Amino acid sequence: MKRISLTRYLVEQQRLAGHIPPELRLMLEVVARACKRISQAVNKGALGDVMGSANSENVQGEMQKKLDIIANEVLIEANEWGGHLAAMASEEMEGIYVVPNRYPQGEYLLMFDPLDGSSNIDVNVSIGTIFSVLVKPEGVGVSEQDFLQAGARQVAAGYCVYGPQTTLVLTVGDGVVVFTLDREQGSFVLTEEHLRVPEDPKEFAINMSNQRHWAAPVQQYINECLQGKDGPRGKDFNMRWVGSMVADVHRILTRGGVFMYPWDKREPEKAGKLRLLYEANPMSWLIEQAGGVSTNGQQRIMDIVPTKLHERVSVFMGSKNEVDRVTRYHSEA
Repeated sequence: MKRISLTRYLVEQQRLAGHIPPELRLMLEVVARACKRISQAVNKGALGDVMGSANSENVQGEMQKKLDIIANEVLIEANEWGGHLAAMASEEMEGIYVVPNRYPQGEYLLMFDPLDGSSNIDVNVSIGTIFSVLVKPEGVGVSEQDFLQAGARQVAAGYCVYGPQTTLVLTVGDGVVVFTLDREQGSFVLTEEHLRVPEDPKEFAINMSNQRHWAAPVQQYINECLQGKDGPRGKDFNMRWVGSMVADVHRILTRGGVFMYPWDKREPEKAGKLRLLYEANPMSWLIEQAGGVSTNGQQRIMDIVPTKLHERVSVFMGSKNEVDRVTRYHSEA
Protein backbone atom coordinates (compact mmCIF):
# COMPACT_ATOMS: atom_id res chain seq x y z
CA MET A 1 0.00 0.00 0.00
CA LYS A 2 1.25 3.46 -0.88
CA ARG A 3 2.08 5.60 2.14
CA ILE A 4 0.52 8.84 0.97
CA SER A 5 -0.74 11.87 2.85
CA LEU A 6 -4.40 12.56 3.57
CA THR A 7 -4.33 15.50 1.17
CA ARG A 8 -2.89 13.45 -1.67
CA TYR A 9 -5.31 10.60 -0.99
CA LEU A 10 -8.33 12.92 -1.15
CA VAL A 11 -7.03 14.56 -4.34
CA GLU A 12 -6.57 11.15 -5.96
CA GLN A 13 -10.02 10.00 -4.89
CA GLN A 14 -11.52 13.21 -6.25
CA ARG A 15 -9.78 12.60 -9.57
CA LEU A 16 -10.42 8.86 -9.85
CA ALA A 17 -13.85 8.44 -8.30
CA GLY A 18 -15.27 11.93 -8.68
CA HIS A 19 -17.47 11.60 -5.59
CA ILE A 20 -15.55 14.05 -3.42
CA PRO A 21 -16.36 17.64 -4.44
CA PRO A 22 -13.39 20.04 -4.07
CA GLU A 23 -15.16 21.96 -1.29
CA LEU A 24 -15.70 18.76 0.73
CA ARG A 25 -12.09 17.71 0.22
CA LEU A 26 -10.80 21.04 1.47
CA MET A 27 -13.13 20.95 4.47
CA LEU A 28 -11.94 17.47 5.46
CA GLU A 29 -8.35 18.71 5.29
CA VAL A 30 -9.27 21.56 7.63
CA VAL A 31 -10.94 19.16 10.08
CA ALA A 32 -7.81 16.99 10.00
CA ARG A 33 -5.60 20.00 10.76
CA ALA A 34 -7.85 20.89 13.69
CA CYS A 35 -7.50 17.32 14.99
CA LYS A 36 -3.72 17.68 14.84
CA ARG A 37 -3.96 20.80 17.01
CA ILE A 38 -6.21 18.98 19.48
CA SER A 39 -3.78 16.05 19.51
CA GLN A 40 -0.96 18.42 20.42
CA ALA A 41 -2.98 19.89 23.30
CA VAL A 42 -3.89 16.41 24.55
CA ASN A 43 -0.27 15.26 24.38
CA LYS A 44 0.95 18.22 26.44
CA GLY A 45 -1.33 17.23 29.27
CA ALA A 46 -0.38 18.83 32.57
CA LEU A 47 2.55 20.60 30.89
CA GLY A 48 0.05 22.66 28.89
CA ASP A 49 -2.25 23.46 31.83
CA VAL A 50 -5.12 21.71 30.09
CA MET A 51 -5.94 19.07 32.69
CA GLY A 52 -8.88 19.06 35.05
CA SER A 53 -12.34 20.59 35.10
CA ALA A 54 -13.31 23.94 33.63
CA ASN A 55 -15.91 24.36 36.41
CA SER A 56 -18.71 24.74 33.86
CA GLU A 57 -21.43 22.53 32.40
CA ASN A 58 -22.31 21.92 28.76
CA VAL A 59 -25.83 21.87 27.36
CA GLN A 60 -26.13 18.21 28.40
CA GLY A 61 -25.64 19.17 32.05
CA GLU A 62 -22.25 17.45 32.09
CA MET A 63 -19.20 18.95 33.76
CA GLN A 64 -16.81 20.23 31.10
CA LYS A 65 -13.10 19.55 31.08
CA LYS A 66 -10.68 22.27 30.01
CA LEU A 67 -9.84 20.21 26.94
CA ASP A 68 -13.55 19.97 26.00
CA ILE A 69 -13.65 23.74 25.63
CA ILE A 70 -10.27 23.95 23.91
CA ALA A 71 -11.19 21.26 21.36
CA ASN A 72 -14.54 22.91 20.63
CA GLU A 73 -12.89 26.29 20.03
CA VAL A 74 -10.18 24.75 17.83
CA LEU A 75 -12.75 23.12 15.56
CA ILE A 76 -14.83 26.28 15.25
CA GLU A 77 -11.88 28.59 14.61
CA ALA A 78 -10.34 26.24 12.06
CA ASN A 79 -13.54 25.78 10.06
CA GLU A 80 -15.41 29.08 10.19
CA TRP A 81 -13.35 30.99 7.63
CA GLY A 82 -12.77 28.38 4.90
CA GLY A 83 -15.87 29.10 2.83
CA HIS A 84 -17.02 25.48 2.88
CA LEU A 85 -19.49 25.60 5.76
CA ALA A 86 -22.84 27.25 6.39
CA ALA A 87 -22.97 26.31 10.07
CA MET A 88 -21.69 23.95 12.76
CA ALA A 89 -23.24 22.12 15.69
CA SER A 90 -21.41 20.68 18.66
CA GLU A 91 -22.25 18.45 21.59
CA GLU A 92 -20.80 21.22 23.76
CA MET A 93 -23.07 24.03 22.46
CA GLU A 94 -26.79 24.52 23.00
CA GLY A 95 -27.53 25.90 19.54
CA ILE A 96 -25.91 25.95 16.12
CA TYR A 97 -22.96 28.16 15.20
CA VAL A 98 -23.67 29.98 11.94
CA VAL A 99 -20.59 31.04 9.99
CA PRO A 100 -20.21 34.81 10.58
CA ASN A 101 -21.11 37.18 7.73
CA ARG A 102 -17.51 38.38 7.53
CA TYR A 103 -16.59 34.96 6.11
CA PRO A 104 -17.87 33.29 2.92
CA GLN A 105 -20.53 30.65 3.51
CA GLY A 106 -20.54 27.22 1.89
CA GLU A 107 -23.09 24.46 1.45
CA TYR A 108 -22.04 22.03 4.17
CA LEU A 109 -23.05 21.49 7.79
CA LEU A 110 -20.48 20.15 10.25
CA MET A 111 -21.40 18.37 13.48
CA PHE A 112 -18.91 17.16 16.05
CA ASP A 113 -18.23 15.80 19.48
CA PRO A 114 -15.01 17.76 20.01
CA LEU A 115 -13.59 15.50 22.70
CA ASP A 116 -15.38 12.22 23.20
CA GLY A 117 -14.55 10.37 26.41
CA SER A 118 -13.23 13.44 28.19
CA SER A 119 -13.82 11.82 31.59
CA ASN A 120 -10.73 9.76 30.73
CA ILE A 121 -8.46 12.77 30.17
CA ASP A 122 -7.01 12.94 33.65
CA VAL A 123 -6.14 9.22 33.73
CA ASN A 124 -4.34 9.27 30.36
CA VAL A 125 -6.75 6.93 28.53
CA SER A 126 -7.56 7.25 24.82
CA ILE A 127 -10.08 9.93 23.85
CA GLY A 128 -11.07 11.35 20.48
CA THR A 129 -12.97 13.67 18.15
CA ILE A 130 -16.02 12.51 16.16
CA PHE A 131 -17.42 14.44 13.19
CA SER A 132 -20.18 14.25 10.60
CA VAL A 133 -20.93 16.27 7.45
CA LEU A 134 -24.29 16.99 5.80
CA VAL A 135 -25.33 19.11 2.84
CA LYS A 136 -27.44 22.12 3.81
CA PRO A 137 -30.94 21.97 2.31
CA GLU A 138 -31.66 24.62 -0.30
CA GLY A 139 -33.02 27.90 0.93
CA VAL A 140 -31.99 31.23 2.33
CA GLY A 141 -30.16 31.22 5.63
CA VAL A 142 -29.55 28.30 7.94
CA SER A 143 -31.44 27.00 10.98
CA GLU A 144 -31.39 24.11 13.43
CA GLN A 145 -34.00 22.39 11.27
CA ASP A 146 -31.40 22.04 8.52
CA PHE A 147 -29.36 19.75 10.79
CA LEU A 148 -32.29 17.40 11.48
CA GLN A 149 -31.50 14.97 8.68
CA ALA A 150 -31.29 11.19 8.86
CA GLY A 151 -27.77 9.81 9.10
CA ALA A 152 -28.21 8.14 5.70
CA ARG A 153 -27.77 11.61 4.20
CA GLN A 154 -24.24 12.10 5.54
CA VAL A 155 -21.61 12.86 2.93
CA ALA A 156 -18.57 12.34 5.19
CA ALA A 157 -17.96 11.03 8.69
CA GLY A 158 -15.00 10.10 10.79
CA TYR A 159 -13.17 10.26 14.04
CA CYS A 160 -9.71 10.91 15.36
CA VAL A 161 -8.52 8.85 18.32
CA TYR A 162 -5.75 10.28 20.51
CA GLY A 163 -3.99 7.25 21.90
CA PRO A 164 -0.50 5.72 21.59
CA GLN A 165 -0.84 6.89 17.99
CA THR A 166 -3.11 9.63 16.69
CA THR A 167 -5.33 7.87 14.16
CA LEU A 168 -7.87 9.39 11.75
CA VAL A 169 -10.60 7.08 10.45
CA LEU A 170 -12.72 8.38 7.58
CA THR A 171 -15.49 7.50 5.16
CA VAL A 172 -16.99 9.46 2.28
CA GLY A 173 -19.27 6.58 1.29
CA ASP A 174 -16.68 4.42 -0.46
CA GLY A 175 -15.37 2.25 2.37
CA VAL A 176 -13.32 3.13 5.43
CA VAL A 177 -9.73 4.36 5.36
CA VAL A 178 -7.28 4.88 8.21
CA PHE A 179 -4.57 7.52 8.52
CA THR A 180 -1.87 7.72 11.21
CA LEU A 181 -0.32 11.00 12.26
CA ASP A 182 3.39 11.11 11.45
CA ARG A 183 4.51 13.43 14.22
CA GLU A 184 7.89 14.08 12.60
CA GLN A 185 6.37 15.10 9.27
CA GLY A 186 3.27 16.65 10.80
CA SER A 187 0.89 14.96 8.38
CA PHE A 188 -1.67 12.17 8.38
CA VAL A 189 -0.41 9.22 6.33
CA LEU A 190 -2.60 6.49 4.83
CA THR A 191 -1.97 3.24 6.73
CA GLU A 192 -5.02 1.09 5.91
CA GLU A 193 -7.64 0.94 3.17
CA HIS A 194 -10.90 -0.99 2.90
CA LEU A 195 -11.15 -1.58 6.65
CA ARG A 196 -13.60 -4.39 7.46
CA VAL A 197 -15.21 -5.41 10.73
CA PRO A 198 -14.25 -9.04 11.54
CA GLU A 199 -17.36 -11.23 11.27
CA ASP A 200 -16.71 -13.86 13.97
CA PRO A 201 -15.82 -11.92 17.11
CA LYS A 202 -15.51 -13.04 20.73
CA GLU A 203 -15.72 -9.63 22.38
CA PHE A 204 -18.42 -7.26 23.52
CA ALA A 205 -18.20 -3.73 24.88
CA ILE A 206 -20.70 -2.49 27.44
CA ASN A 207 -20.67 -0.83 30.85
CA MET A 208 -21.45 -3.86 33.02
CA SER A 209 -21.98 -1.72 36.11
CA ASN A 210 -25.37 -0.75 34.66
CA GLN A 211 -26.54 -4.33 34.12
CA ARG A 212 -29.34 -4.19 36.69
CA HIS A 213 -30.91 -1.27 34.80
CA TRP A 214 -31.07 -2.87 31.33
CA ALA A 215 -34.14 -4.12 29.50
CA ALA A 216 -34.72 -7.87 29.18
CA PRO A 217 -33.34 -8.28 25.59
CA VAL A 218 -29.98 -6.82 26.60
CA GLN A 219 -29.91 -8.93 29.75
CA GLN A 220 -30.56 -12.03 27.64
CA TYR A 221 -27.80 -11.26 25.15
CA ILE A 222 -25.18 -10.50 27.81
CA ASN A 223 -26.12 -13.50 29.96
CA GLU A 224 -25.61 -15.79 26.98
CA CYS A 225 -22.21 -14.26 26.30
CA LEU A 226 -21.19 -14.66 29.94
CA GLN A 227 -22.10 -18.37 29.92
CA GLY A 228 -19.36 -18.87 27.34
CA LYS A 229 -18.71 -22.39 26.04
CA ASP A 230 -21.23 -23.82 28.49
CA GLY A 231 -24.08 -21.66 27.20
CA PRO A 232 -26.09 -21.38 23.98
CA ARG A 233 -23.34 -19.43 22.20
CA GLY A 234 -20.84 -22.26 22.54
CA LYS A 235 -17.81 -20.00 22.84
CA ASP A 236 -16.14 -17.79 25.40
CA PHE A 237 -16.45 -14.00 25.16
CA ASN A 238 -14.26 -11.25 26.55
CA MET A 239 -15.67 -7.95 27.77
CA ARG A 240 -13.80 -4.75 26.98
CA TRP A 241 -14.85 -1.25 28.07
CA VAL A 242 -12.77 1.91 27.76
CA GLY A 243 -15.51 4.45 28.44
CA SER A 244 -14.61 6.52 25.37
CA MET A 245 -16.97 5.64 22.52
CA VAL A 246 -14.32 6.57 19.98
CA ALA A 247 -11.82 4.13 21.52
CA ASP A 248 -14.35 1.33 22.01
CA VAL A 249 -15.69 1.59 18.45
CA HIS A 250 -12.14 1.78 17.06
CA ARG A 251 -11.45 -1.55 18.72
CA ILE A 252 -14.66 -2.99 17.24
CA LEU A 253 -13.64 -1.82 13.76
CA THR A 254 -10.22 -3.36 14.26
CA ARG A 255 -10.99 -6.63 16.08
CA GLY A 256 -14.73 -7.12 15.70
CA GLY A 257 -17.40 -7.47 18.34
CA VAL A 258 -20.37 -5.40 19.40
CA PHE A 259 -20.52 -2.02 21.13
CA MET A 260 -23.65 -1.43 23.19
CA TYR A 261 -24.96 1.60 25.01
CA PRO A 262 -28.61 0.64 25.61
CA TRP A 263 -31.61 2.36 27.11
CA ASP A 264 -31.89 1.77 30.83
CA LYS A 265 -34.62 2.32 33.39
CA ARG A 266 -32.81 5.02 35.38
CA GLU A 267 -34.00 7.61 32.85
CA PRO A 268 -36.88 5.86 31.10
CA GLU A 269 -38.01 9.01 29.29
CA LYS A 270 -34.72 9.14 27.34
CA ALA A 271 -34.22 6.83 24.37
CA GLY A 272 -30.58 6.36 25.29
CA LYS A 273 -27.39 8.05 26.40
CA LEU A 274 -25.46 8.75 23.20
CA ARG A 275 -26.20 11.66 20.88
CA LEU A 276 -27.66 10.78 17.50
CA LEU A 277 -26.10 13.60 15.48
CA TYR A 278 -22.65 13.81 17.04
CA GLU A 279 -21.88 10.20 17.95
CA ALA A 280 -24.34 7.55 16.75
CA ASN A 281 -24.79 8.66 13.13
CA PRO A 282 -21.12 9.13 12.17
CA MET A 283 -20.04 5.95 13.97
CA SER A 284 -22.94 4.01 12.42
CA TRP A 285 -21.90 5.02 8.91
CA LEU A 286 -18.30 4.01 9.56
CA ILE A 287 -19.44 0.64 10.92
CA GLU A 288 -21.76 0.04 7.96
CA GLN A 289 -19.10 1.09 5.45
CA ALA A 290 -16.83 -1.52 7.06
CA GLY A 291 -19.42 -4.27 6.64
CA GLY A 292 -21.03 -4.06 10.08
CA VAL A 293 -24.50 -3.15 11.32
CA SER A 294 -25.82 -0.44 13.64
CA THR A 295 -29.29 -0.29 15.20
CA ASN A 296 -31.06 1.21 18.20
CA GLY A 297 -32.53 -2.21 18.99
CA GLN A 298 -35.53 -1.69 16.72
CA GLN A 299 -34.30 -0.04 13.52
CA ARG A 300 -31.25 1.08 11.60
CA ILE A 301 -29.85 4.12 13.37
CA MET A 302 -29.15 6.00 10.15
CA ASP A 303 -32.84 5.83 9.18
CA ILE A 304 -33.90 7.78 12.27
CA VAL A 305 -34.99 11.34 11.45
CA PRO A 306 -33.93 13.55 14.39
CA THR A 307 -36.48 15.85 15.99
CA LYS A 308 -34.00 17.94 17.99
CA LEU A 309 -30.35 18.92 17.90
CA HIS A 310 -29.24 16.97 20.96
CA GLU A 311 -31.43 13.90 20.52
CA ARG A 312 -30.26 10.74 22.26
CA VAL A 313 -30.46 7.15 21.09
CA SER A 314 -29.70 3.59 22.16
CA VAL A 315 -26.79 2.06 20.25
CA PHE A 316 -25.89 -1.48 19.18
CA MET A 317 -23.16 -1.52 16.55
CA GLY A 318 -20.45 -3.81 15.27
CA SER A 319 -20.17 -7.25 13.68
CA LYS A 320 -23.32 -8.10 11.74
CA ASN A 321 -24.25 -11.42 13.36
CA GLU A 322 -23.93 -10.05 16.89
CA VAL A 323 -25.93 -6.88 16.25
CA ASP A 324 -28.58 -8.84 14.36
CA ARG A 325 -28.90 -11.19 17.34
CA VAL A 326 -29.39 -8.54 20.01
CA THR A 327 -31.74 -6.62 17.69
CA ARG A 328 -33.79 -9.79 17.17
CA TYR A 329 -34.10 -10.22 20.92
CA HIS A 330 -35.64 -6.73 21.06
CA SER A 331 -38.17 -7.59 18.35
CA GLU A 332 -39.14 -10.80 20.17
CA ALA A 333 -39.58 -9.12 23.54
